[in-house]
Amino acid sequence: MKKFASLLLVSVLGGVISIGAYKFFSESPEKVEQASVFEQTSYIPTNFVNNPTTEKTTTNAANAGIDFTVAAEKTVNAVVHVKNKVTRVAPRSIWDLYNGTGRPETQIGTGSGVIITPDGHIVTNNHVIKGSNEIQVTLNDNKNYVATVIGTDPNMDIALLKIEAEEELPYISFGNSDNAKIGEWVLAVGNPFNLTSTVTAGIISAKGRDLNEGDNLSQSFIQTDAAVNPGNSGGALVNTNGELIGINTAITSQTGSYIGYSFAVPSNIAQKIVADLLEFGDVQKGLLGVSGGSLNSVVAERIGTTETEGFYVGKVFAESGAEKAGIQEGDVIKKLDEVKVSSFADLSGYLSSKRPGDIVNVTVLRNSDYETMPVTLTKEEEATSVKLMNMRLENLDEENDLGYGLKVTDNSNKQLSQELGITPGYILVEVNGKKVQSVQGLKNFLDKYGEDQVRILAFLNPKGQYERFIFR
Repeated sequence: MKKFASLLLVSVLGGVISIGAYKFFSESPEKVEQASVFEQTSYIPTNFVNNPTTEKTTTNAANAGIDFTVAAEKTVNAVVHVKNKVTRVAPRSIWDLYNGTGRPETQIGTGSGVIITPDGHIVTNNHVIKGSNEIQVTLNDNKNYVATVIGTDPNMDIALLKIEAEEELPYISFGNSDNAKIGEWVLAVGNPFNLTSTVTAGIISAKGRDLNEGDNLSQSFIQTDAAVNPGNSGGALVNTNGELIGINTAITSQTGSYIGYSFAVPSNIAQKIVADLLEFGDVQKGLLGVSGGSLNSVVAERIGTTETEGFYVGKVFAESGAEKAGIQEGDVIKKLDEVKVSSFADLSGYLSSKRPGDIVNVTVLRNSDYETMPVTLTKEEEATSVKLMNMRLENLDEENDLGYGLKVTDNSNKQLSQELGITPGYILVEVNGKKVQSVQGLKNFLDKYGEDQVRILAFLNPKGQYERFIFR
């Protein structure tokens, strides 16, 4: 009993001492002062705006008074969900493989599109609808339509669709992408991961971005940090006024999903492509008539100039607008009209918004002097050759009375040349069982479906014998 009483007394005294110590230290003047200092530093603004009338600080877009709701309301109903149905015949046996037959399989791809006219014209990416057997469009109100393809521009990855609706549709007006500024707030609207009507915000990180520098493709993207994921392709990039300044097209990622940057075709380029497809049925490309490359410190040292920005003219083509205007080899193009040219992407991007016959004022640097020359853009000639599986093919000579087919003029595909014996002199007559009529016809097929959709090639060998090759 005495032992129990002793234990109880020790426990009570320990509790009293613990509570007293906690009370003393938690209410000590030193601890109260430290807490006060910590609380104050957590409210120190990261950015300060000296405005004596309001004395406001801004740390984000909302506090800065930027309202995204108006732009979102203007655009969300004009961005549609695009479903691409592709039916392929897959061989199920050796017999199917040999005969090019099999069981049809349907795959469905998804993306986004932007309604640009009240009567149902829709802009999207070419890769969203490439190879499709049927295109379905779902509006924000869940109404479904079957779309027809008006035309495409595979080089700039733009396609124009049309749906027939009984009522006028909500649409987005084109803005001027040349006026977009780095640091400007933008919204990306689309359907990532089949999540319809998704809006994300970011800023323009860069303009005139070339993702494949050196391949001579006319790429000039707007780069933004607005979140764009698979399914956003073909969707809208709009400014805070709700104006369309770009078509979301690509992301740079090691995982396949958004990690910080996305890229959009500028609206000025997309609008020009749309106008060409509606008026001419194809894209009218205006050529300046020069070749060369972007300047940098390495190139500048090699050619003996101190300039590190601009487009260096390495060659001027005969009878081109550039030659007639007086542009010379060695000139550095610094401006097109009022647009600064720092790289090839700036040059090609601006020219992509022009047509043959348009006049562009080209400012060049020559011998330390600036000269401005008006250049009339010329029309791009129709393709005279095309590459397929590393074979170069050209139209048949006029004296050939076959009436269709393309002649093989070069073959750097070792498997086709060494193992199968397809050499210059062979004539390609069929692709996937259909006659090949011309270089342009095959080029259009490859632009629309891609080389990976080529399953069967048929040739006439130099002896006039028919040979067919089936590829898996």
